[in-house]
Amino acid sequence: MQVFLETERLVLRRFGKDDVDNLVELDSDPEVMRIINGGRSTPRQEIESDVLPRFLDYYERFVGYGFWAAIERSTGRFVGWFHFRPTGAAHPDEVELGYRLRRSAWGQGYATEGSRASIDKGFAEFGVQRVVAFTMVVNVASRRVMEKAGLRFVRTFHQPWPDYIAGEEEGDVEYALLRSEWDQPAAEEVGART
Repeated sequence: MQVFLETERLVLRRFGKDDVDNLVELDSDPEVMRIINGGRSTPRQEIESDVLPRFLDYYERFVGYGFWAAIERSTGRFVGWFHFRPTGAAHPDEVELGYRLRRSAWGQGYATEGSRASIDKGFAEFGVQRVVAFTMVVNVASRRVMEKAGLRFVRTFHQPWPDYIAGEEEGDVEYALLRSEWDQPAAEEVGART
């Protein structure tokens, strides 16, 4: 098992071919998928032939980046995933943060814990200069996670979606955190002690 990072309660590790059932179960919950595609399950065939191969391809193309299976340390249970990946934008030092967790893991602080740890690792070890995250305006829970992880609201924008998702007419939001903003609290704390 190749571990990306560990937190107090989570292990984020590489996905493997034996994670198909975990992904099928995660993407079969209509509530988990509600903001993603309106609540439709991802077919097993699509996970086997498209989703999981795409996850695995990240490890080959981008050292240190990709999709990471989130495992609860106390139980060994798969609780979802996080992604920390290049945006593909013109900025090679900009990374996108994302997450998808089982409903049973909602409200326990796992999304914030995994997000903060990913951000810290990106800034401290990979030379990341900017972390971005996106969600729908109506996804209040995800927006709270972004804020708790230190990201700040940047803008509201509208993009076309292939399927209607309730609330899409209100648009999407971008949140971001710069490395200089991440460094700032540590510098302020040191200054306060001297």
